[in-house]
Amino acid sequence: MYKYPKQILTIAQQVQSYIDAGMIVSSRDDIEKALKAIGFYRLRGYSFQLYDNSIKKYVPGTKFEDILKLYHFDQELAVLIFSAISQIEVALRVRLVEALLINGDALILQDSSIFKEKKMYWQNMSTIASEIARSNDVFIKHNFDKHEGEVPVWAAVEVLSFGTLSKIIKNLKTGAGSSYSMLAANYRYISKKGNLVNPSQKMLASWVQSVSVLRNMCAHNSRIYNRTIHTAPEILDVDKITPPPVHNGLYQILLAMKYLRSSDEEWTLFVDKLDKLFQNNSNVISLAAMNLPTDWKTHLCV
Repeated sequence: MYKYPKQILTIAQQVQSYIDAGMIVSSRDDIEKALKAIGFYRLRGYSFQLYDNSIKKYVPGTKFEDILKLYHFDQELAVLIFSAISQIEVALRVRLVEALLINGDALILQDSSIFKEKKMYWQNMSTIASEIARSNDVFIKHNFDKHEGEVPVWAAVEVLSFGTLSKIIKNLKTGAGSSYSMLAANYRYISKKGNLVNPSQKMLASWVQSVSVLRNMCAHNSRIYNRTIHTAPEILDVDKITPPPVHNGLYQILLAMKYLRSSDEEWTLFVDKLDKLFQNNSNVISLAAMNLPTDWKTHLCV
């Protein structure tokens, strides 16, 4: 069996490792309490930008209290974002069902004719079937019991994952009068020429996919602060940063959330809460660590 080279540290040794690396520690008891509740490895992610790996030391003046504040800030940020994404997700489900029902068929998801790529259609159908089969929702059971297992689109869409919705949207046929064109009309934006236009299918699908990734990060208590998020949505030219950032991050996905917003009123409330959260933690957070430009609010406001 492979022997892992790193030593297993006790809580007391973890505290000492902070001290040895130059971190300012005011109370060993408080740190031990935090480590027992949160964990050394999880907290490590909030000190990456404060640690010089070449000399194995923290930046002078680094306090454990600040690392802990960053952790609690990230928790609040995740709750706030998850709530906003929930509103976006509910609205998207309603709008997708409405768009699909122009075909006049309750079982339209089973009709390959509205989808572009048939191989992708069957791959998606496999996922759809799996997600419906594992659902315990009463309305799914109702259709199993009363309608020979046939599940109408309005019921199916309610139990599909956000990622599966993205795949469905990505494969819809486009063109005038299509389900896609009707769905996209809910997410129009102003073009360079000042015209109100529908997002391209590739663009809209990228928004949904990236927001789905961020939603899952929030749901699974993953760190958001100071993190590269590799899924990159297409963003509008007006919101692009010059020079472009070296990596994709929170800023780009917050923009995707803005483009997918359920309403201007709900989004404005979210931005105001986000701004307040940033202000309340301005002594420990870095906008750059979240890939945010200094004028982030200008871009996020509607």
